[in-house]
Amino acid sequence: MSPSSQDRQVIALSGPDRIKFLQGLVSNDVSKMNDQVVYTALLTPQGKFMVDFFVVPQGETLLIDVAESEAPALLKRLTMYKMRSKVTLEMTELTVSRGTGDTLDGAFTDPRHAALGWRAYDGRPSEDVDWDALRVLHCVPKTGVELTPDTYLLEAGFERLNGVDFRKGCYVGQEITARMKHKTELRKGLVTVNITGQAPVGSTLKTQDGKDAGTVFTQSGNKAIAYLRFDRARGPLTAGDAQITWDG
Repeated sequence: MSPSSQDRQVIALSGPDRIKFLQGLVSNDVSKMNDQVVYTALLTPQGKFMVDFFVVPQGETLLIDVAESEAPALLKRLTMYKMRSKVTLEMTELTVSRGTGDTLDGAFTDPRHAALGWRAYDGRPSEDVDWDALRVLHCVPKTGVELTPDTYLLEAGFERLNGVDFRKGCYVGQEITARMKHKTELRKGLVTVNITGQAPVGSTLKTQDGKDAGTVFTQSGNKAIAYLRFDRARGPLTAGDAQITWDG
Protein backbone atom coordinates (compact mmCIF):
# COMPACT_ATOMS: atom_id res chain seq x y z
CA MET A 1 0.00 0.00 0.00
CA SER A 2 1.14 3.52 -0.71
CA PRO A 3 0.06 6.95 0.52
CA SER A 4 -2.80 8.83 -1.09
CA SER A 5 -2.15 10.09 -4.60
CA GLN A 6 -0.10 13.28 -4.48
CA ASP A 7 -0.58 14.41 -8.09
CA ARG A 8 -4.22 15.42 -7.54
CA GLN A 9 -5.88 18.32 -5.76
CA VAL A 10 -9.50 18.76 -4.69
CA ILE A 11 -11.59 21.92 -5.07
CA ALA A 12 -14.87 22.21 -3.14
CA LEU A 13 -17.86 23.72 -4.96
CA SER A 14 -20.85 24.52 -2.76
CA GLY A 15 -23.97 26.64 -2.88
CA PRO A 16 -27.51 26.23 -4.26
CA ASP A 17 -26.43 26.87 -7.88
CA ARG A 18 -23.52 24.39 -7.86
CA ILE A 19 -24.99 21.90 -10.36
CA LYS A 20 -26.54 24.52 -12.64
CA PHE A 21 -23.24 26.42 -12.60
CA LEU A 22 -21.16 23.46 -13.77
CA GLN A 23 -23.80 22.21 -16.18
CA GLY A 24 -23.38 25.22 -18.45
CA LEU A 25 -19.60 24.88 -18.56
CA VAL A 26 -18.51 21.25 -18.86
CA SER A 27 -18.79 18.46 -21.44
CA ASN A 28 -20.71 15.93 -19.34
CA ASP A 29 -24.13 15.94 -17.67
CA VAL A 30 -23.59 16.60 -13.97
CA SER A 31 -27.34 16.72 -13.31
CA LYS A 32 -27.43 12.91 -13.57
CA MET A 33 -24.71 12.43 -10.99
CA ASN A 34 -26.70 10.86 -8.12
CA ASP A 35 -24.13 8.97 -6.01
CA GLN A 36 -21.64 8.47 -8.84
CA VAL A 37 -18.56 10.31 -9.99
CA VAL A 38 -18.80 12.18 -13.30
CA TYR A 39 -15.73 12.50 -15.55
CA THR A 40 -15.79 15.67 -17.62
CA ALA A 41 -13.76 18.45 -19.23
CA LEU A 42 -13.72 22.19 -19.64
CA LEU A 43 -13.11 23.32 -23.22
CA THR A 44 -12.22 26.49 -25.05
CA PRO A 45 -14.95 28.16 -27.14
CA GLN A 46 -13.19 26.56 -30.14
CA GLY A 47 -13.87 23.10 -28.69
CA LYS A 48 -10.29 22.31 -27.70
CA PHE A 49 -9.27 20.70 -24.43
CA MET A 50 -8.49 22.90 -21.45
CA VAL A 51 -8.65 20.63 -18.39
CA ASP A 52 -10.29 17.35 -17.36
CA PHE A 53 -11.51 16.44 -13.88
CA PHE A 54 -13.88 14.32 -11.82
CA VAL A 55 -16.96 15.76 -10.12
CA VAL A 56 -17.75 13.95 -6.88
CA PRO A 57 -21.02 14.25 -4.89
CA GLN A 58 -20.41 14.96 -1.20
CA GLY A 59 -23.66 15.96 0.48
CA GLU A 60 -24.37 19.61 -0.30
CA THR A 61 -20.93 20.02 -1.87
CA LEU A 62 -19.37 18.91 -5.13
CA LEU A 63 -15.69 17.92 -5.03
CA ILE A 64 -13.64 18.64 -8.13
CA ASP A 65 -10.77 16.14 -8.39
CA VAL A 66 -8.19 17.60 -10.78
CA ALA A 67 -4.52 17.22 -11.62
CA GLU A 68 -2.46 19.17 -9.08
CA SER A 69 -0.66 21.06 -11.85
CA GLU A 70 -3.99 22.34 -13.20
CA ALA A 71 -5.79 23.08 -9.92
CA PRO A 72 -4.84 26.77 -9.40
CA ALA A 73 -5.73 27.70 -12.99
CA LEU A 74 -9.01 25.78 -12.81
CA LEU A 75 -9.99 27.48 -9.55
CA LYS A 76 -9.21 30.86 -11.07
CA ARG A 77 -11.19 30.12 -14.24
CA LEU A 78 -14.24 28.78 -12.40
CA THR A 79 -14.18 31.84 -10.14
CA MET A 80 -14.13 34.02 -13.26
CA TYR A 81 -17.20 32.20 -14.63
CA LYS A 82 -19.00 32.47 -11.29
CA MET A 83 -20.45 35.95 -11.84
CA ARG A 84 -23.85 36.03 -10.04
CA SER A 85 -24.14 32.28 -9.48
CA LYS A 86 -24.78 31.36 -5.86
CA VAL A 87 -21.71 29.19 -5.43
CA THR A 88 -18.55 29.14 -3.34
CA LEU A 89 -15.23 27.73 -4.55
CA GLU A 90 -12.26 26.87 -2.38
CA MET A 91 -9.17 24.69 -2.46
CA THR A 92 -9.23 21.88 0.10
CA GLU A 93 -6.67 19.72 1.88
CA LEU A 94 -8.44 16.51 0.84
CA THR A 95 -6.34 13.79 -0.75
CA VAL A 96 -7.26 11.37 -3.51
CA SER A 97 -6.80 7.63 -3.00
CA ARG A 98 -6.98 5.01 -5.73
CA GLY A 99 -7.06 1.26 -6.09
CA THR A 100 -8.18 -1.51 -8.40
CA GLY A 101 -10.75 -4.26 -7.95
CA ASP A 102 -14.19 -3.92 -6.40
CA THR A 103 -15.24 -0.46 -5.24
CA LEU A 104 -14.91 -0.26 -1.45
CA ASP A 105 -17.44 1.30 0.93
CA GLY A 106 -17.18 5.06 0.81
CA ALA A 107 -15.27 5.01 -2.49
CA PHE A 108 -16.45 5.72 -6.04
CA THR A 109 -16.02 3.71 -9.23
CA ASP A 110 -13.77 5.39 -11.79
CA PRO A 111 -16.20 6.11 -14.65
CA ARG A 112 -13.60 5.98 -17.43
CA HIS A 113 -12.96 2.21 -17.43
CA ALA A 114 -13.69 -0.70 -15.09
CA ALA A 115 -9.99 -1.59 -14.97
CA LEU A 116 -9.20 1.75 -13.32
CA GLY A 117 -10.94 0.67 -10.11
CA TRP A 118 -11.99 3.17 -7.47
CA ARG A 119 -11.28 6.65 -6.14
CA ALA A 120 -11.74 7.82 -2.53
CA TYR A 121 -11.46 11.10 -0.63
CA ASP A 122 -11.38 10.00 3.00
CA GLY A 123 -7.63 9.67 3.60
CA ARG A 124 -7.35 5.91 3.13
CA PRO A 125 -4.10 4.66 1.53
CA SER A 126 -3.83 4.08 -2.18
CA GLU A 127 -2.86 0.73 -3.61
CA ASP A 128 0.52 0.32 -5.26
CA VAL A 129 -0.55 0.05 -8.91
CA ASP A 130 1.24 0.66 -12.21
CA TRP A 131 -1.35 3.16 -13.44
CA ASP A 132 0.59 3.97 -16.60
CA ALA A 133 0.43 0.30 -17.63
CA LEU A 134 -3.35 0.30 -17.17
CA ARG A 135 -3.70 3.61 -19.00
CA VAL A 136 -1.72 2.34 -21.95
CA LEU A 137 -3.56 -0.97 -22.15
CA HIS A 138 -6.96 0.75 -22.18
CA CYS A 139 -5.90 3.96 -23.98
CA VAL A 140 -6.77 6.35 -21.16
CA PRO A 141 -5.06 9.74 -21.73
CA LYS A 142 -3.51 11.85 -19.00
CA THR A 143 -3.47 15.62 -18.53
CA GLY A 144 -0.17 17.13 -19.61
CA VAL A 145 0.89 14.01 -21.53
CA GLU A 146 -1.67 12.90 -24.11
CA LEU A 147 -4.17 15.63 -23.20
CA THR A 148 -2.77 18.93 -24.44
CA PRO A 149 -4.30 22.28 -25.49
CA ASP A 150 -4.44 21.06 -29.12
CA THR A 151 -6.66 18.08 -28.22
CA TYR A 152 -10.27 17.60 -29.32
CA LEU A 153 -12.35 15.46 -26.95
CA LEU A 154 -13.48 12.92 -29.51
CA GLU A 155 -9.95 12.41 -30.81
CA ALA A 156 -8.93 11.75 -27.20
CA GLY A 157 -11.64 9.09 -26.76
CA PHE A 158 -13.85 10.98 -24.32
CA GLU A 159 -17.00 9.35 -25.65
CA ARG A 160 -15.57 5.90 -24.91
CA LEU A 161 -14.35 7.15 -21.51
CA ASN A 162 -17.80 8.45 -20.51
CA GLY A 163 -16.56 12.03 -20.47
CA VAL A 164 -19.03 13.72 -22.82
CA ASP A 165 -22.81 13.82 -23.17
CA PHE A 166 -24.40 14.77 -26.50
CA ARG A 167 -27.91 15.34 -25.12
CA LYS A 168 -27.23 17.64 -22.18
CA GLY A 169 -27.50 20.96 -24.02
CA CYS A 170 -25.13 23.88 -24.32
CA TYR A 171 -21.70 24.20 -22.72
CA VAL A 172 -18.49 25.95 -23.68
CA GLY A 173 -17.16 24.32 -26.88
CA GLN A 174 -20.31 22.22 -27.38
CA GLU A 175 -20.99 23.24 -30.98
CA ILE A 176 -17.61 22.07 -32.29
CA THR A 177 -17.77 18.82 -30.31
CA ALA A 178 -21.28 18.04 -31.60
CA ARG A 179 -20.26 18.81 -35.18
CA MET A 180 -17.33 16.39 -34.96
CA LYS A 181 -19.67 13.72 -33.61
CA HIS A 182 -22.43 14.05 -36.18
CA LYS A 183 -20.92 15.52 -39.33
CA THR A 184 -17.36 14.30 -39.67
CA GLU A 185 -15.39 11.06 -39.58
CA LEU A 186 -12.44 11.13 -37.21
CA ARG A 187 -9.21 11.08 -39.17
CA LYS A 188 -6.93 11.36 -36.15
CA GLY A 189 -7.01 10.14 -32.58
CA LEU A 190 -5.42 8.39 -29.62
CA VAL A 191 -5.00 4.62 -29.85
CA THR A 192 -2.93 1.91 -28.19
CA VAL A 193 -0.13 0.68 -30.48
CA ASN A 194 2.52 -2.02 -30.37
CA ILE A 195 6.05 -0.74 -29.82
CA THR A 196 9.45 -2.38 -29.99
CA GLY A 197 12.13 -0.29 -28.30
CA GLN A 198 11.69 3.04 -26.53
CA ALA A 199 11.09 6.57 -27.75
CA PRO A 200 10.93 9.81 -25.74
CA VAL A 201 7.39 10.95 -24.98
CA GLY A 202 6.34 13.34 -27.73
CA SER A 203 8.46 11.70 -30.45
CA THR A 204 7.13 12.07 -33.98
CA LEU A 205 5.96 8.93 -35.74
CA LYS A 206 7.22 8.49 -39.29
CA THR A 207 5.97 6.34 -42.15
CA GLN A 208 8.33 4.27 -44.31
CA ASP A 209 8.47 7.10 -46.82
CA GLY A 210 9.26 9.70 -44.14
CA LYS A 211 5.85 11.33 -43.69
CA ASP A 212 4.68 12.44 -40.26
CA ALA A 213 2.04 10.03 -38.98
CA GLY A 214 1.49 11.22 -35.41
CA THR A 215 3.11 11.22 -31.98
CA VAL A 216 4.01 8.54 -29.44
CA PHE A 217 3.30 9.20 -25.77
CA THR A 218 3.19 6.96 -22.67
CA GLN A 219 4.87 3.55 -23.09
CA SER A 220 4.58 0.40 -21.00
CA GLY A 221 6.17 -2.89 -22.01
CA ASN A 222 5.44 -3.51 -25.67
CA LYS A 223 2.49 -1.10 -25.80
CA ALA A 224 2.16 2.68 -26.08
CA ILE A 225 -0.46 5.37 -26.45
CA ALA A 226 -0.05 7.22 -29.74
CA TYR A 227 -1.85 10.00 -31.55
CA LEU A 228 -2.22 8.78 -35.12
CA ARG A 229 -3.22 10.13 -38.48
CA PHE A 230 -5.24 7.09 -39.45
CA ASP A 231 -4.71 7.51 -43.19
CA ARG A 232 -0.93 7.28 -42.73
CA ALA A 233 -0.81 4.54 -40.08
CA ARG A 234 -1.50 1.53 -42.26
CA GLY A 235 2.04 0.18 -42.36
CA PRO A 236 5.11 0.00 -40.10
CA LEU A 237 6.01 3.25 -38.32
CA THR A 238 9.11 4.45 -36.54
CA ALA A 239 9.82 6.91 -33.72
CA GLY A 240 13.58 7.29 -33.52
CA ASP A 241 14.90 3.75 -33.08
CA ALA A 242 11.55 2.37 -31.93
CA GLN A 243 9.32 0.34 -34.26
CA ILE A 244 5.54 0.83 -34.04
CA THR A 245 2.62 -1.07 -35.52
CA TRP A 246 -1.10 -0.53 -35.15
CA ASP A 247 -3.81 -3.18 -35.30
CA GLY A 248 -6.54 -0.79 -36.44
